[in-house]
Amino acid sequence: MTQGLLASVGHGQRVLGAVLGGMRSGLHEQVAQSWTRCVNEYRLDPDGEPHPPMLDRNALALRCRRLGDVIEAARLEMSTLYQQLADTETAVVLTDGEGVILHLVSSPEFAQELEPVGFTVGALWNEAYAGTNGMGTCLALAEPVSVRQEDHFFTRLTSLTCSAVPVHDPEGRMVAVLDVTSRSALQQQHVLVLLGMTARMIENRLIDQRYRDSHPLHFHTRPELVHTLHEGRLAVDGEGVIRAANRSALFQLGVDHPQALCGRRLEEVFQTTLDDLLERNRAASFHPVAVYRANGAHRFFAVARCPVAEAQPQSPLQAGARGLSSALAPAARAVRAVPVTGLADPQLVQQLHTGARVLARGTPLLLRGETGAGKEVFARALHERSPHAAGSFVAVNCASLPESLIESELFGYRAGAFTGAQRNGRRGKILQADGGTLFLDEIGDMPLELQARLLRVLDERRVTPLGTEETHPVDFQLISASHRNLLELVAQGRFREDLYYRLAGIELGIPALRERSDKRELIQRILQEENGGPVVLRPEAEQLLMGHRWPGNVRQLRHVLRAAVALADGAPVGLEHLPSLRPSPAAVPAPAVADAPAAALASVSLLASGMVPAETPAPQGLNLIQSHERQVLLQLLEQHRWNVSNVAKALDVSRNTLYRKLHKLQIAVSQRA
Repeated sequence: MTQGLLASVGHGQRVLGAVLGGMRSGLHEQVAQSWTRCVNEYRLDPDGEPHPPMLDRNALALRCRRLGDVIEAARLEMSTLYQQLADTETAVVLTDGEGVILHLVSSPEFAQELEPVGFTVGALWNEAYAGTNGMGTCLALAEPVSVRQEDHFFTRLTSLTCSAVPVHDPEGRMVAVLDVTSRSALQQQHVLVLLGMTARMIENRLIDQRYRDSHPLHFHTRPELVHTLHEGRLAVDGEGVIRAANRSALFQLGVDHPQALCGRRLEEVFQTTLDDLLERNRAASFHPVAVYRANGAHRFFAVARCPVAEAQPQSPLQAGARGLSSALAPAARAVRAVPVTGLADPQLVQQLHTGARVLARGTPLLLRGETGAGKEVFARALHERSPHAAGSFVAVNCASLPESLIESELFGYRAGAFTGAQRNGRRGKILQADGGTLFLDEIGDMPLELQARLLRVLDERRVTPLGTEETHPVDFQLISASHRNLLELVAQGRFREDLYYRLAGIELGIPALRERSDKRELIQRILQEENGGPVVLRPEAEQLLMGHRWPGNVRQLRHVLRAAVALADGAPVGLEHLPSLRPSPAAVPAPAVADAPAAALASVSLLASGMVPAETPAPQGLNLIQSHERQVLLQLLEQHRWNVSNVAKALDVSRNTLYRKLHKLQIAVSQRA
């Protein structure tokens, strides 16, 4: 305790010494300027308590309505960033242009831990109230900042590290700040890079949302970077007039502000008209075609498409803002029907809008689709668009749990309820979903006796953990999913009819991958995600991917593309990097010994798909050291049950490095029957 007090006094003295005494050695200029503003302009005491004021419900609802499209564009991108950071002591935060927190993604425990300092939705975190911090200082400087622990002005905040970047609207105005706050004491350059990429994706989504009736135009000086984060993007109306441009477009065209482009005709910027470009793109199957600047100085590659509004009819429901807690008035937390992030298939988009409207009314949903079609991803998207978005999304796969564990997983148990129970008991999934969404995947595999207990919980909205008579009220929204036809199971007596009608307030079908019209966009997006940046896909490889039937749907596609990225190792992805989609071994002659590397390539693809090892013949062409290294790696793989990610972590190498090593050492795998 004494050490803590001394540390507190030391930090306050350091701040005042830097501001009043000019002792700024080792202090970043951004931080020094912020401390000076806090002392001289805002009259703050570094040893005092930060006091971010809280907006009332009406004021917060008004701000969320005003920036509803910004919140919508940011919501899923923030969730993706949070998953990438993979740290439970991290929060991804969105504020408006004045510093009011509008949306926050974090673990419930970390969010609860930060509540005492006012770190919550509705709080105002500008420098005048919260001192030097990521969000407030980014607003003050209008540029990316990183505020590490003792860089904070207030002593109370020195356990945190914040990084923040500005978010601009299509008109170039700074409308929001995107921030990552954590306990990490490390340098935050990688976090700033991820934040910058996320901010650009949000800005691109804003252009898509605000200019649905305009033609999206994508361009870059390199054709392989079209449809990536680095592309320039314009919104062009039907008359060929530019209405909006992203930051990459401004940079590539050498202008400083969107107003320098907006209002000009397309032929004033490029040597082409909108109609000519659309016709050339159609003839090229919407691959990038060459265009030149109006002055002929530079060549670009561009793709123009029809307006989103023509391909995806907009839902009439446009009320309210999201990002508020369930305590807000119903009108303030109504679901917004806006274009869906990452989806271009009209059927899937319409299903998502329908599901969001129904879920907002408290009606349970039943999703039906083939295995691997993305039912859980779809359910998460519904949760993000729901009035319970501020709560947890809790997923339970009823098919993957042993029957003996399903009951304890769902309902929880008190300490000592059964042999092997945790010492302190356990909260069940239903209690964890209180205030959020409970997703029951493969509900058709739930045992009949548990179906009765689940039905009672759904009717009474109360749950009783195992080993106790104490009941707990719960409030959650329910989404269920199955690849089976539940009505057929009902007819066979394997599923309760009353539970079916309780689950299926409405049943939505999730299309299989082969039925989706956005396969090309999906392939490009997954490739970029797996590579962490742009990937060049050769035409013959794209043709193979587009023509495949994909019995495993999106899950299979991701495994195949993950392996392809690893095998390509930065080179353009071609047919040789898609061995699992080539003719099966039964259709081609067995490879000779000299073809062992090619067989190993196919094996690595199966390893990336989660297959287990098979017995392999003795490798040829390996020296004594390589053979020993191969044996050690095989033992390590067996130890980790052939989980490639865990082996890579144990070796402290990247997955790509491990894949290359597996290939070099001819470690083959195949699917065990």
